[in-house]
Amino acid sequence: MEIRDASVAELVVAVQGGSRIAFTGLYERFHRVVHAVVLARVHAGDAGDVVQDVFADAWAKLATLREPAAFPGWILAMARNRATDHARRRHPISDDTADLAVAPPPTSEAAAALRAIRELPETYRETLIMRLVEGLTGPEIALRTGMTPDSVRVHLHRGIKLLREKLGGQP
Repeated sequence: MEIRDASVAELVVAVQGGSRIAFTGLYERFHRVVHAVVLARVHAGDAGDVVQDVFADAWAKLATLREPAAFPGWILAMARNRATDHARRRHPISDDTADLAVAPPPTSEAAAALRAIRELPETYRETLIMRLVEGLTGPEIALRTGMTPDSVRVHLHRGIKLLREKLGGQP
């Protein structure tokens, strides 16, 4: 099986059979969306650690996943739960000083944009971070989240509109 040509379900089955290479394939396909989901909830400086924790949990628990094709929703739910737990244990993300590491060099504009994105409804927040921070295209977001391309397009359109309003109409 060629990892890059394999479906998500095929990779999951291979991992369940003990393939570390297949798990690397899953990581390569999903780490950016997992990072986006985590970044929507925790400080930027903590996001990498939380993403690592999510994938460590996924490796340990993947044998319990009964429907291999359900992997995208399963790992994103795991990321949401892990990030929410982490955020509860840490200081609130409204203190944006830790988020200044988002854009090198640190800028107040980047911190303000991230803060504004985090104030959006979750549906738009995650999709916008996937697009604006992780650089995923609409079709890539749809493929990795299980959303339809039309839903992604609507979420991005509405999310950008709300973000512009929060940022005072700036493009």
